Amino acid sequence: MALVAILKNWRRGVYCFVAWIAVEDLVRKFLGNNMIVYFAKDFLALVLYLSFFVARRSTLTKLCRPPFLIPLLVFFWYCAIQVFNPASTSIFYGLMGLKLSFFYAPLFLVGHALVDSNKELRRFFFFNSVLILLVTGFGIAQSILGPTFLNPEMIQEDIRNLSTLYRASPITGLLAYRPTSFFVSTGRFQNFLTVMWVLALGFGGFLLMRKQTGRLLGFTTVGMVSAAALMTASRGVFVWTLASAIVVAPAVIWGASWAEEQRIRIMRAIRRAAVFVAIALTILISIFPHEVGSRLAIYSETLSPYSSRSELGFRSRDYPLQNFVAAFAYPRWPYGYGIGTASLGVQYVARIMHAIPMNIGVENGYGQLVIELGIVGLLLWIFLAYAITRSAWRAAKNLKGTVWFPIGFAIFWYTFLLAFPMSFYGYVTYQDFVMNAYFWLMLGVLLRISEFPGNLQIAQTTV
Repeated sequence: MALVAILKNWRRGVYCFVAWIAVEDLVRKFLGNNMIVYFAKDFLALVLYLSFFVARRSTLTKLCRPPFLIPLLVFFWYCAIQVFNPASTSIFYGLMGLKLSFFYAPLFLVGHALVDSNKELRRFFFFNSVLILLVTGFGIAQSILGPTFLNPEMIQEDIRNLSTLYRASPITGLLAYRPTSFFVSTGRFQNFLTVMWVLALGFGGFLLMRKQTGRLLGFTTVGMVSAAALMTASRGVFVWTLASAIVVAPAVIWGASWAEEQRIRIMRAIRRAAVFVAIALTILISIFPHEVGSRLAIYSETLSPYSSRSELGFRSRDYPLQNFVAAFAYPRWPYGYGIGTASLGVQYVARIMHAIPMNIGVENGYGQLVIELGIVGLLLWIFLAYAITRSAWRAAKNLKGTVWFPIGFAIFWYTFLLAFPMSFYGYVTYQDFVMNAYFWLMLGVLLRISEFPGNLQIAQTTV
């Protein structure tokens, strides 16, 4: 039924795909980490692409040409050549690497075509807000109830450790469970919160600028994501969400027009977001003081520069740099071992396709690129990341002074975070299907709404 619906209307396919990537892991872990379920989203994506391109062809609608197309093609073909790297023990490592890095790139075209009006823009972000509330709400509940909630009684061996992680504060010794929500790993839930926090901030600002219904939903989403970020016991999520809030708030003030009314609305949006965050955190602290206290102890004891057990400098600077340098200890660093050989899911390729394990890799994103693609591959990725980020900034800047700027800047900021700092710390973050799908989809949305100010028909509907 879903496939028929998608083939009839590709827009339905977008919503089916976005909903499925949020709940797929929940189905998968209750079915013993079934790999058929894992590839269901890719099948949905293929059907979506087919439906979209057939619809475009039938209406003779011209597709959007990405402004970063040349750097993307150069990087893609270089990676395609690396599939056949003689150092790789199986071509399936390369095929998996190509899938992880490029399979969702066509979502750029889909996203660009999806939001062809304010109605479609609001519809998508309202749907996304409901999805966020669902995932984060269950994640908060799991952080309190523990790993027995939302996890099967017998967790499959490959994902058992990913779903049952705890963290202890180094001084007080308080334990905190790291929730996974619907996902198989706490890392994927953390990635989900990072992107959704930024998008929720942008959508909340957009709603308040337009003086329309739905503002309660938008700002409730902001409060829920902040509470879930706190309860993850993840220092990375804590730092990324805090940094995003510090950047996005003054940016949307800068992007407002000189009209006093619009600046008042922006200040009101920031104030309202802060109020909803405060309400969400106050409720959590009042009802679950022990659970919140263990998370706060972890953050304060490991992130504060005044703590005797602070890891801020080591984890943010020393450790990733050490791992980046360690990549050059591999003899094939000039030309790499082949794409996918140090990526996510290598254990599944080795188990299912009986490939010889590579046993290579470092805990640094740029180091992983050096190991897989060599130094040339790293330079090509940096060039592509720069081209994409530059295009995103130009599109967001084009919205300055309009009601769409909060969403535009939020998407630009997410693009920058994933393309540069987050990929530096871990290229697997970019390869995560949640982050990757939203990356390309939101890029298409950003490029499309950057055209709105020049369309009088659309602009007149925003008063």
